[in-house]
Amino acid sequence: MAKDDFQTVLKGKKIPILTLDNKWYRLFEKNMTPEMKKLEGRINDLLKEQGRITNEVKDLKKIKNNLMNEIVANMPEEGHAIDAAHQKKIDESKKMIDQVNDRIAKYDDDMLDLPRMIDDENFKLMLLSMEICYDEFLSNTEDIEDISAWIKSMRMELKRNIIKKQQMEVKNVELYSYMNDIFGSDVINIFDIKYDVEDKKRQLMEAAEAKAEKKRAEEAKERADKGLAGGA
Repeated sequence: MAKDDFQTVLKGKKIPILTLDNKWYRLFEKNMTPEMKKLEGRINDLLKEQGRITNEVKDLKKIKNNLMNEIVANMPEEGHAIDAAHQKKIDESKKMIDQVNDRIAKYDDDMLDLPRMIDDENFKLMLLSMEICYDEFLSNTEDIEDISAWIKSMRMELKRNIIKKQQMEVKNVELYSYMNDIFGSDVINIFDIKYDVEDKKRQLMEAAEAKAEKKRAEEAKERADKGLAGGA
């Protein structure tokens, strides 16, 4: 996929606010570009403004409710005319309510714009995040393939060296036994050859037996599998 396709893929998708996502921070906090940091700050500022306005509207609605209660409290009882003092308080409360309503209406307009602005900045941040994901994923995939090839090569080299080591050990046992039979232990000691031939023979025999046992187990399993297949 080309990077130009990211915008098409993301269009219409519901994207979580990245700066509120701990997983996003764990992935990108160490490789965030300057542009991403700028968008992060912009989104967080917009979120703070959204929270401030929300709290401000709640406070204004409480004030409005209190003012309306004051109006009710200053209304005359039924059948009585309102005096000038109470009328003045009612008029002042109504004036303040109008002012509160104007401020709430202004905040309502802001609250219509803020979510869109947050989504726009968040979309830009997601595009940059996907570019980093894409580049790092491709880079890691190439490294994984290289390392896998190296591991496979090393396994083959290890296997060859194990076989070579075993062959050399067998040859050493043969050489040591031959020289010991021909020249005797005194002559062998002159050459400062120290070799526990019996222990080495035991190791070689155990290794050979383990290999044979493994082969027998594999053959038994193969025969059992064939028997099950034939019965089916």
